[in-house]
Amino acid sequence: MELRLLRSFLALADECHFGRAAARLHVAQPALSQQIKALERELGVTLFHRSTRRVEPTEAGRQLTEYARALVAEEARARARMEELATGRAGRVSVGFIGTATYDVLPRVARTVRARLPGITLDLRGELLTPHLVAGLSSGAYDLAVLRGRVADEELRVTSLRSEPLVAVLPAHHPLAGRRRIPLEALSAEPFVVHPSRSRSSMYDVVLAACERAGFRPVSLTEVGETATLVVFVAAGHGVALVPRSVRSLRLDGVTYVPLTDPASVDLLLARRARRASPAVEEVAAVIEGCVAG
Repeated sequence: MELRLLRSFLALADECHFGRAAARLHVAQPALSQQIKALERELGVTLFHRSTRRVEPTEAGRQLTEYARALVAEEARARARMEELATGRAGRVSVGFIGTATYDVLPRVARTVRARLPGITLDLRGELLTPHLVAGLSSGAYDLAVLRGRVADEELRVTSLRSEPLVAVLPAHHPLAGRRRIPLEALSAEPFVVHPSRSRSSMYDVVLAACERAGFRPVSLTEVGETATLVVFVAAGHGVALVPRSVRSLRLDGVTYVPLTDPASVDLLLARRARRASPAVEEVAAVIEGCVAG
């Protein structure tokens, strides 16, 4: 059954008058009559009793009305859903976050998408390392990734979100914990808690390079995968750490975040596949950019 014919049928069932139904549909009355006859031929039943004074649905017409309304309503819902998908107001988007962006960027993105784009379902994964995020983008596990470090992959499109300074994370009882600002070389005798080394985390090289510029190499290194665990290790007295300033939103007892006098900075990036980005992915990407800029 053509939906066009069902709409004509419903208009006539509602109006019980060919002239009024034709005017409602913005068609000529003979054209409406032909449409109803075509539908009756297709279904093999008479849908209306016709007289010079009145048009009235038959039993078959009354029963068809319920089905026709459901079909037309479903078609309208399908069109609305497709329009939402086409304009990025609906869909599913998977976003991965580097550990150091999990605690300030991720919550803001989740709140903003829920408020502005309620038709989009977000799959958010935090506390991930850059190599895992890059691999996930390439495999399709993630549509978007908020990460740090260099991304040398021509299949990915990378946007800079912000540059932020490193701050020191000290145990609350540390002699320097009460300072407003400290030079990094003041920590030269301290053990450091760091993210995993080399290709597993971009922050490892950033921290060691900052220490080298300050004239020292940490006396010992304890490698920890998750940012929250790194801060917990500092609180437990396993050493000190350097993290991007935004990690201060991770508030844990037993630690203090102290700015550095001449801090190195680290970039936060947004990466996505260069092709095949759906409208929903682009909408969420715009939200992420706005949340970081704000």
